[in-house]
Amino acid sequence: MQTVRHRDYFLPVNGGEEGTHAAPPSNKIALLSGGFLLVSLVTVVALAKVLTPMMEMGIDKIGAPRTVVGIVIAGLVLLPEGLAAFRAARANRLQTSMNLALGSVLASIGLTIPAVAGVSLLLDRPLTLGISPKEELLLAVTLLVSVLTLGTGRTTVLQGIVHLVIFSAFIFLSIVP
Repeated sequence: MQTVRHRDYFLPVNGGEEGTHAAPPSNKIALLSGGFLLVSLVTVVALAKVLTPMMEMGIDKIGAPRTVVGIVIAGLVLLPEGLAAFRAARANRLQTSMNLALGSVLASIGLTIPAVAGVSLLLDRPLTLGISPKEELLLAVTLLVSVLTLGTGRTTVLQGIVHLVIFSAFIFLSIVP
């Protein structure tokens, strides 16, 4: 959709050329941004660690399964990028919004699972992803649908809705096992 049907949504505002990019930041700004990124990462992880015991007690009180804690923590970890993507979309910067949203999710998933696999190999422990067989099936369906969606080079709204339905099924099955 970004390159064909709704291409004009992603072009620069005020008639700028396609190749127009912002000037690269100075080394000082890049280092400062990197430092803030590390501080933010540590803060989010620390916040997740602090909130987990309280959330587990709350989840136990309402009788929801323990998997809800993981979903809420994952949402908390993805919240900063999600809010930034939302703000970019509200400012009519759709390309930035898409890059933030997809990039943060792909980086989280693409870095977490290899890191866990590497640690399990390093410590000679079995690799456990902590998902049930039905969640494994939903993961496989998601991967298959993603290949079909992204492999053609054209994405439709219907394909996006299919992804949302799969996600909704995951949330529902996590809350009501």
